[in-house]
Amino acid sequence: MITVNLYYKGVHGAARAFAEEMEDAGIADAIRAEEGNLRYQYFQPLDDAETILLIDSWKDQAAIDAHHASPMMAQIAALREKYDLHMSVERFVSEDIGVDERFIRK
Repeated sequence: MITVNLYYKGVHGAARAFAEEMEDAGIADAIRAEEGNLRYQYFQPLDDAETILLIDSWKDQAAIDAHHASPMMAQIAALREKYDLHMSVERFVSEDIGVDERFIRK
């Protein structure tokens, strides 16, 4: 699994408005329905009202590549421009956490 954390930063609530429009327009749900998408969820840090975090997880790189080649990317890019958002990204590749199982309360 590959997880990408995208931090959207704006001013005057723009990042939150972007995320709300992604949800309201059905774009987020369409991404969730794409082959290989495992998670697409927005969060807001308690200490930063001008940032929205998107946690976006995919089965593999091929699924991400297909998403990036989809027509949806033009819609997302247009909304990023509309809200004048700037982004930073973190990328993680999951490994077997068996060695850490004893520390995880389920």
